[in-house]
Amino acid sequence: MGQRQCTVEGMVKLQNLAAFYKNKKVFITGHTGFKGMWLCKILLHFGAEVTGYALDAPTEEGKKILQAIELEKEITSVYGDIRDYPKMKQAFDKAQPEIVIHLAAQPIVLESYKDPVTTYSTNVMGTVNILECIRNSSCVKSFLNVTTDKVYKNNEWVWGYREDEPLDGFDPYSNSKSCSELVTHSYKNSFFADGSAAISTARAGNVIGGGDFAADRIIPDCIRAAYQNKIITVRNPYSTRPYQHVLEPLFAYLMIAKKQYEDSKYAGYYNVGPDECDCVTTGQLVDIFCNTWGNGQTWQSMAIDTPHEANFLKLDCSKLKATFNWKPRWHIDKAVEKTVEWAKAWYKEPQAISEIMDKQIKEFLAEDKN
Repeated sequence: MGQRQCTVEGMVKLQNLAAFYKNKKVFITGHTGFKGMWLCKILLHFGAEVTGYALDAPTEEGKKILQAIELEKEITSVYGDIRDYPKMKQAFDKAQPEIVIHLAAQPIVLESYKDPVTTYSTNVMGTVNILECIRNSSCVKSFLNVTTDKVYKNNEWVWGYREDEPLDGFDPYSNSKSCSELVTHSYKNSFFADGSAAISTARAGNVIGGGDFAADRIIPDCIRAAYQNKIITVRNPYSTRPYQHVLEPLFAYLMIAKKQYEDSKYAGYYNVGPDECDCVTTGQLVDIFCNTWGNGQTWQSMAIDTPHEANFLKLDCSKLKATFNWKPRWHIDKAVEKTVEWAKAWYKEPQAISEIMDKQIKEFLAEDKN
């Protein structure tokens, strides 16, 4: 498959984020997860003072990555459950953050069918608790709650959902994130109408990239199979998703948090997803992966009896693009290429993975100069 051609002219300059975040106090929930580790690396690159609050990494590979990148030597890392309000508030009060980014969640759809109670308590009450920390403080100027593209009532139509569409996720995970949005909206209206803290939510599409080893996600499944020279099994090859590299939404989150910190008029609700050309079927994504991985890697479709998952899902990101002059940098072919680069480096030399992450962050930032 050839490289997709998508324009990047006139983009907001990511380099401007560095000066803003230097010495800023940032509190991240979920810093031990896939997105969280990358976000910490970016903020450290910018010179921010980072405090992370989370449970231990959710996978054994994730724990090994945390050790390899030595994150705890460079940030204040606090291990705790976001459902434990007293413990989180203690960490929060000690950090006195100016900016809070809420990533911590139970993020897996199939797991939410197995354990809906934990999913709801984590994703809903966790949101309540971090907002309570902010409500009972005076240090925070900018809060971003990261939810998901699955918050919308999915009608399986061919066009992307806009920010004003009904929030009504189908499965427990998606629905709990819809609830997290509503909690955020209520707190914003009830306690922060005076603008004392700017509050936004970001609804991101399906994120891929190095470091994700979660169960029941397509690219981690591909990588596990490729490591073992096995055929990849795909359960929903015709489902369409807005796939993007992990650095895409993370830089968008940092941009939103910065802009609303500087001017509360930017606080709102934003879809964060790829261009139309990167909304591909799972089968197309796996084709790109196999071609990029090489070694004759192949896949097969296999019907598996699993609970309901959406077949067709796209985001309309016109608001993000118009408000901030935002454009994606890495499109689907490049996103897979960078994911494979990371995965092969991790397999070959795990202790060098921090350098690979720093290299990819610098390459992403360098797109502004092209």
